Amino acid sequence: MRSSGCGLATLDIYRNMNQYLIVGLGNPTEEYRGTRHNIGFRMVSHLADKQGWTWTTARHGEIASGRIKNVQLTLLKPSTYMNLSGTAVRYWMRELKVPIENILICLDDLALPFGTLRMKPGGSAGGHNGLKHITELLGTDRYPRLRFGIGHDYPRGKQIEYVLAQFPEGELADMPRLLERTDEMIESFCLIGVERTMNSFN
Repeated sequence: MRSSGCGLATLDIYRNMNQYLIVGLGNPTEEYRGTRHNIGFRMVSHLADKQGWTWTTARHGEIASGRIKNVQLTLLKPSTYMNLSGTAVRYWMRELKVPIENILICLDDLALPFGTLRMKPGGSAGGHNGLKHITELLGTDRYPRLRFGIGHDYPRGKQIEYVLAQFPEGELADMPRLLERTDEMIESFCLIGVERTMNSFN
């Protein structure tokens, strides 16, 4: 899916190649905290905690920012709810003048076994409503994403209940190790790019 209708091409003259936007997908209210569908929030929160960056409330979400070596990172947790994630992504992409190849979307993936981590340079939404809206508003699916496998061990017709449930204790025990790995992958993406990161980590 590709289109030039969103007007983002005008960003080309302002491209800030040392600025990165790392977006964790999730839903903002307390009832969704810690759910499988909110693993994107957990991923960027872990990186912010590790770096000692403070979250502030801003337009369309919470942001935290800082530098890693020679690059500037802005972490974003949209407040727009999952189905409208593209609104926050497009706003902050324009606000920070971030080229699309410097955006990384962190999200849950039902198609991957729990704990499997995969980075991709782009591709279809695969049924994920957050990705669908981002693709719609950016006018392209060629933006990097880091997928965190949450598995698909649920009865037929129970997908929504599964993704909105908390992780069980056994999976939570593995979470610190996995989040350290996502930190490494995000930092690698910013420092050496998506292709080399995929070769090293996927």
